[in-house]
Amino acid sequence: MAIVDSVIRLIPNVLGNESSIEVESFDDNLLEYPQYTRPEIFEDKLVPEVLLSGNHENIRKYRRFKSLERTYKFRPDLLKDAKLNEEDKRFLELIKNGEELWKNI
Repeated sequence: MAIVDSVIRLIPNVLGNESSIEVESFDDNLLEYPQYTRPEIFEDKLVPEVLLSGNHENIRKYRRFKSLERTYKFRPDLLKDAKLNEEDKRFLELIKNGEELWKNI
């Protein structure tokens, strides 16, 4: 199944969205950000408000922050090989200090 999946993804239009092949769940030596779906409340868990806001820049920042946060928490060894920009480094400082992103934007 894994081989079929990896080969079939190379066929044009199979995924429906060509950008799907560019960003995988383990990309840039970072773990993926949390995924949410409908409904907005599922098993008493809320989709973060920022993801419902429609503000694409804040959504991008939220996803990157959460990706860095998960990597720092579960696989900090990956960070040494990750390509981090200045924003990423600032986010990591917030994470290390136990701070939330939205208080510091």
